[in-house]
Amino acid sequence: MLSVFDLISILLVITAVFAWINHRLIRLPHTIGLLVVGLGASLLLIAVDFAVPNTGLYENLTSFIRQIDFRSAVLDGMLAFLLFAGAMHVNLARLRSRAGAVGVMATIGVLISTAIVGGGFYVTANWTGLPMTLGWALVFGALISPTDPVAVLSTLKAVKVPETLETDMSGESLFNDGVGVVVFTAMLAIAAGSGSGGEPVGPMRVAELFFVEALGGAALGLVAGYIAYRSMRAIDDYPIEVLTSLALVAGTYALADHLHMSGPIAVVVAGLLIGNRGPHDAFSDLTQRYMFGFWQLVDEVLNTILFLLIGLEVLVLRFDLSFAWAALLAIPLVFVGRLASVAAPVFFLHRRQPFVAGTIPVLTWGGLRGGISIALALSIPETPEKSVILAATYAVVLFTIIVQGLTLKSLVRRVVREA
Repeated sequence: MLSVFDLISILLVITAVFAWINHRLIRLPHTIGLLVVGLGASLLLIAVDFAVPNTGLYENLTSFIRQIDFRSAVLDGMLAFLLFAGAMHVNLARLRSRAGAVGVMATIGVLISTAIVGGGFYVTANWTGLPMTLGWALVFGALISPTDPVAVLSTLKAVKVPETLETDMSGESLFNDGVGVVVFTAMLAIAAGSGSGGEPVGPMRVAELFFVEALGGAALGLVAGYIAYRSMRAIDDYPIEVLTSLALVAGTYALADHLHMSGPIAVVVAGLLIGNRGPHDAFSDLTQRYMFGFWQLVDEVLNTILFLLIGLEVLVLRFDLSFAWAALLAIPLVFVGRLASVAAPVFFLHRRQPFVAGTIPVLTWGGLRGGISIALALSIPETPEKSVILAATYAVVLFTIIVQGLTLKSLVRRVVREA
């Protein structure tokens, strides 16, 4: 059994080597490139093991990957720091001006997509002869409907879009992630047949989950962020201020978990406050340079590791071929759900808020899914439906990141123009 230090060391070495290979030879955007290289290496290793069995290489690397708890690494580790880093760079004034569009897409949009994808997946799975109840199909709809902020924000760095559309994309992805986790928690409790203490889960329990987790998380993030902001404002020492920001992220996320509030929403709100108020009257020029430089580096490194892990996970997620049709059909199903979740809010809000021409196709095609969906799928208890859901989730994640992520720039060039 490898120690935690051994695991981190090996993972960093693999990441650095694969990043160099992508930069020198493949030249894809580095996060997508790492996923492609990791996935390619995994498939090659599986092929070698099939052609030349008993080499031991596949078993050793698989054993290493199994020691990394992907769900815990994402949901209890990387996610807090990635969301905070992403939120710090969002312009709060622009986000406030787009609050209606972002808020509706991050809440109502997630519910619309969950219903469409869940209902469609129930029909699809049963049509292909796989065990699937409506409750578990809705669990899949909930975990796959929110766009992944890590994937979306990393893609936006390489794709130039108008400011209004960029704010809609980044704001929605940051907040619908937290809302999606709340909806997933509610759907999972319903599918499992019980809530806290074994009591049946009804509408009131679902409403309580939403208000306590989502609104409570936002309030916690606002209070914690303001305390950190005031403490930074009182001093001018960039090492302490950067350390304070780290403590803010880790402490707020951990406290939210213990209080059964949404940690993702809490750190997003805290990041928005620090990133927008700090430069005005809390950070000196030197502190500002180090603070934003530090969090940009954290964002880049953790993004790189996460996308590599997604590619390597195929080594341990050996799927049954009987799941293939359900997994493949889930891709267009999720696309339809995303289209409806974007088109409905734009249709009802376009008279109150202007939208850039091409908003619907770009937001639909730019709705990438990533590590959060996989982590949520892995957190499902062992049931006959879990393997089907996991296979469909992985298929959708790979398609959206590789195909949609690599073609989004050309789509933007074709359909986007300022209104």
